[in-house]
Amino acid sequence: MSSEGPKGIKFMFRALAYRNYRYFFIGQGVSLIGTWMQQVALGWLVYRLTNSPFLLGAVAFCAQIPSFVVSPFAGLVADRYSKYRIMIVTQTLSLIQATALAALVLTGAVHIYHILFLALFIGIVNSFDIPARQSFVIEMVESKDVLPNAIALNSSIFNGARLIGPSVAGALIARFGEGVCFSLNAASYIAVIASLLMMKIVPKTGGAVKKHAFSELKEGFFYVYDFIPIRIIILFLVMMSIAGMPYVVLMPVFSRDILHGNSVTLGHLMSSAGVGALAGAIFLASRKNALGLARIVPATASVFGMGLVAFSMSRTVWLSMLIMVFIGFGMIVQIASCNTLIQTIVDDDKRGRVMSIYTMAFIGMSPFGSLISGSAASKIGAPAVLFIGGIMCVVASALFASRSVYIRRAVRKSLSRKSIEKTVNN
Repeated sequence: MSSEGPKGIKFMFRALAYRNYRYFFIGQGVSLIGTWMQQVALGWLVYRLTNSPFLLGAVAFCAQIPSFVVSPFAGLVADRYSKYRIMIVTQTLSLIQATALAALVLTGAVHIYHILFLALFIGIVNSFDIPARQSFVIEMVESKDVLPNAIALNSSIFNGARLIGPSVAGALIARFGEGVCFSLNAASYIAVIASLLMMKIVPKTGGAVKKHAFSELKEGFFYVYDFIPIRIIILFLVMMSIAGMPYVVLMPVFSRDILHGNSVTLGHLMSSAGVGALAGAIFLASRKNALGLARIVPATASVFGMGLVAFSMSRTVWLSMLIMVFIGFGMIVQIASCNTLIQTIVDDDKRGRVMSIYTMAFIGMSPFGSLISGSAASKIGAPAVLFIGGIMCVVASALFASRSVYIRRAVRKSLSRKSIEKTVNN
């Protein structure tokens, strides 16, 4: 089997042939623009109110730590109950959170403890939303052959929004303040909720008899630990999340204090990363399947790590923006590729629990990195923190490459089995 296949626009967007996925794609595309606007506005608001890199890290910690604690239970919920209904609830709660944040800022009543509480609230909501949304993709496209393309297109809308949202947010903050960004994010959730309600979902019947909740939870952890390819990917994500992903937390510091800019500068930096990330997502969407991804992951992780090192040494805006393109490309290709590899080789009945552990590794470990980065930046400076993190990412990529043979074997075995099953069914 080869990772090459038909080319062209239709092939790259083949997951959109499925009605439910089309609605999801459109709704998420609108909502994620608002999400990126809120993320940029929130970082700028916290730094404007406190002038503290530590509190930037603390807010990120509150938003991400629930993924470390709650995600395993959320994955169990996703395996047991309707992922579709879980998403409707989580998106509605996200709308409420954005509305509350907008009201506090627009009335001038906002304090840092409000932000910390609302960050913790949205973190809990996302802990349930992400495993349900990640494992719901296979139900929307109805075919494992199209799954890698659907995951890549998810990354493309996430990063297409990242290209638009930060730039718009930077301009709006400079002219109107952060409250407008939070209000627009709240309104954007209407699009994704509407898209979910327009889907036609066939309820699943039958299935395996449910075990005791603790037994199922333990089964998921032991499955990940015993299955060497998934274990390698999860450990790699843990290292990258602690060392590299908190770079976003320090962007307000670089924008204002290192590059001597403002909120517009912050928006341009984040959008530059979005350009690279969108290019990476398009690259993945053009691929036929997961073959070859185990080699691509360490290569792009190295690009990401070396990009962080270069960015830490840059003192000009245009050069920093150029470097951010490479950082964005390396980041999204490695993350989306790890997602695709896991979803290709995982057993269907454990998908929700495994994706919750993926979430715990990728997002749940980030708060520790954010808190460490924020604290360290207050003492040794943001550039030194980013330099060290970049070196650690390069080391993590080398360790992954040394063990990638296990992943390549598992992918070939999984794709061969699915090819045989498809032939039999036809």
